[in-house]
Amino acid sequence: MSDWKTARDRWQTSVYEKARARSAERKAEFRTSSGLPVPAVDTPDSAPAEAYAERLGFPGEYPFTRGVQPTMYRGRFWTMRQYAGFGSAEESNRRYHYLLESGQTGLSVAFDLPTQMGRDADSPRAEGEVGKVGVSICSLRDMETLFAGIPLAEVSTSMTINATAPVLLCMYAAVGEKTGVPLETLSGTVQNDILKEYIARGTYIYPPAPSLRLITDLFAFCAKKVPKWNPISISGYHIREAGSTAAQEIGFTLADGVAYVQAALDAGLAVDDFAGRLSFFFNVHNNFLEEVAKFRAARRLWARLMRDRFHAKDARSQMLRFHAQTAGSTLTAQQADNNVVRVSLQALAAVLGGCQSLHTNSRDEALALPSEDAVRLALRTQQVIAHESGVADAVDPLGGSYLLERLTDELEAKAEAYVKRIDELGGMVEAIQHGYPQGEIQNAAYETQRQLEDGRQVVVGVNQFQVKEGPPRGLLRVDESVGQVQRERLGALRASRNGAAVQRSLGGLRTAARAAGENLIPPILDAVKAEATLGEISDALREVFGEHRENVVL
Repeated sequence: MSDWKTARDRWQTSVYEKARARSAERKAEFRTSSGLPVPAVDTPDSAPAEAYAERLGFPGEYPFTRGVQPTMYRGRFWTMRQYAGFGSAEESNRRYHYLLESGQTGLSVAFDLPTQMGRDADSPRAEGEVGKVGVSICSLRDMETLFAGIPLAEVSTSMTINATAPVLLCMYAAVGEKTGVPLETLSGTVQNDILKEYIARGTYIYPPAPSLRLITDLFAFCAKKVPKWNPISISGYHIREAGSTAAQEIGFTLADGVAYVQAALDAGLAVDDFAGRLSFFFNVHNNFLEEVAKFRAARRLWARLMRDRFHAKDARSQMLRFHAQTAGSTLTAQQADNNVVRVSLQALAAVLGGCQSLHTNSRDEALALPSEDAVRLALRTQQVIAHESGVADAVDPLGGSYLLERLTDELEAKAEAYVKRIDELGGMVEAIQHGYPQGEIQNAAYETQRQLEDGRQVVVGVNQFQVKEGPPRGLLRVDESVGQVQRERLGALRASRNGAAVQRSLGGLRTAARAAGENLIPPILDAVKAEATLGEISDALREVFGEHRENVVL
């Protein structure tokens, strides 16, 4: 037995166990959100030197456990991308200029529910929802207003949009063209991840097969025409918000990624032609070390899947690049200032885990859309971490921690087991139809709620350390007139545009949708330029594809 093992055994029996006997520990057992045991002290067998090359390696090289870039933040900081959008395009445009002037380095657009669901503001289905949880975008004119005065050639833009992602990207591209910014210069991301909508969120329109067609069509279009654009952000964020564990977040997100890669291959694309532009989007929760380990485990597992399953040769195709956002579900309406502390810890975990871009939630988001003061403080949180903490000066500064390496290994194993189970069910689309990921997430959420209610999990200010508080002040309120203004604008648009050109473009889109193998992005772009509305384009595809009906899991 090595000297350290002898010393460990001596300490365990003669020091640690005696201390426990004198004074009981806080819990009978210590575990992470994924149920992983947390030992009191970890030892070198969690990070043996002989496994270094296979399990850790070096930053910028396979298996990318320690980061996807050799220099990480020593070269430049992560993109600070605050998620924003509310009310009208004018209001959101003012917020974007405010954020850029405050030092934000990338834009991230939130769209309202009608926009996400392919409904114009004058649709009866949009009543009461216009501009409420994001900005209302119905037409190319709205998109021009949204980005007025913003240099699209210099700013990277992320758009959290899924079922209507092709339409919104085409609108963005048309705005770029009108302002002299060619397609090949545009950079950014559309979320475009429909599978997680079926699993955890619900803003889907079409059934899985045509939805996957739209996604792979966007892959092909961007690979040829918009090479700096990420055509998908495969999202674990909403899976975690729905109640999953960290291990489930990795497993289900990467299984979605496997489904997208396979769909693209089935559509005739070569893996190294598109895989280098795939991106991911993860949540950051409160269990600090588990969250850092989660990102490292996800990178390593994805690299192995891409190399061994899909035979990707290009190192960029094996890299898992990700945006992170602090956890909205951990924000509390009670003692909202506590959220600043939660967000700071989560943001630090994302940075130590090697994110490529980051959004930090605002302190008042459990109560309303974030106010300007709150969103500035959230941005300042990132800037303090970047410029004052020193953690960005080393690449993977926690790498080699015995506990961190143990957690990384065990999270990877749990996540890989989920991927294999989904393979056994026939892939993610079949697994969703069986209700498998939905059921697993529901069970995890139920167990978390039980722990909150019986006090096994403490939320400061909620189930312990409560205080009496007055009503909140200074919250942002969306003007109720936004819906009426948008309806009036739509009326003016329809009266002034070339109606015949709109109908021709929509007819061409329906024809293309009925033709197997025809890429749908060019006819969508034609319809956008003809000033067809988001709802009209979505309805044209509804006529051909139909609408998805959820398989309810009880």
